[in-house]
Amino acid sequence: MTLQYVPIIDLAPYFAGTEQGKAQVAKAVDQACRDIGFLVITNHQIPTDLIERVSRLTREFFALPLPEKRKVDRPSPEMVRGYSAVAEESLSYSLEEAAPGDLKESFSIGPSDVPDEDYYRGAAAGPHFAPNVWPTGIEGFEHAYREYFAAMSELSQSLMRIFALALQLPETFFDDKVDKHISMFRSLSYPDVKGAVEPGQMRAGAHTDYGSLTIVKPDNALGGLQARNRQGEWVDVPYVENGFAVNIGDLMMQWTNDQWISTLHRVVNPPQDSPADNGRQSLVFFHQPNYDALIDCLPSCCSAANPPRHAPVTSGDNLLSKFVKQTTFGKGLEVA
Repeated sequence: MTLQYVPIIDLAPYFAGTEQGKAQVAKAVDQACRDIGFLVITNHQIPTDLIERVSRLTREFFALPLPEKRKVDRPSPEMVRGYSAVAEESLSYSLEEAAPGDLKESFSIGPSDVPDEDYYRGAAAGPHFAPNVWPTGIEGFEHAYREYFAAMSELSQSLMRIFALALQLPETFFDDKVDKHISMFRSLSYPDVKGAVEPGQMRAGAHTDYGSLTIVKPDNALGGLQARNRQGEWVDVPYVENGFAVNIGDLMMQWTNDQWISTLHRVVNPPQDSPADNGRQSLVFFHQPNYDALIDCLPSCCSAANPPRHAPVTSGDNLLSKFVKQTTFGKGLEVA
């Protein structure tokens, strides 16, 4: 029976290391990715104190006056770094759908301590290893963000290994395709919404994610994350204390020849008649394979009767085109 809701999956049996435990988790993940493309994970090995520290420092950053936050503005539309103010992006444009600017502000970082080598610094690398920009005056901010990025990178590798098992591949199949990943950690602040908004304007408009997988640490404020199930219904992604929401992205859907689905999701506005302050914060890690990883149909996902449905594409080219659309509201980059 097809799942019409987002399941909660305990990763403890996988991390216990037994073949039976790994198979149990892989089977549950496979069903979630086939049916709805979303799951909530528990016992994920990420320290609670790290999550709480990053959350606290993030609140401090977004509480700064706008001119202070503007000092670390995103350098350019194709650069996934720095600050972006409320309504300066529209995620729906990544799907060629026009919509008002999203009711959120964000701060983004990519990999740190990038080696001074041609792979990372040469023309082929484009903006994928661009330097991070850091706010000043918030003690421990940079260290905490770098630590969180590293922890999410490790968790992503574990999830990719679970994915490999779920797809009947060797457990380490994806390792050499994500060992120089171009992922992004983005903190999001959704201001409380009490007054009128533009028609169709949401905290985050309906969209799919671009990469292999996304790991979200939301809070439980009103106005949260929803996914669209196979019946076309919007269902809430459940909030679980100390849990993460995980969804697969477009590249994983292409890799699996559409056996797994990259699901439309959105962040809805809180009820306007709610007397409470429903400001919301999320920590989001967008895992993206190495920029030169070729996303071609996996051997376990195609056959003579089910040939590949997508042309091969590199991870980096796909990411750049999608991100530019959302930051330029579909206009693309101007050519001088």
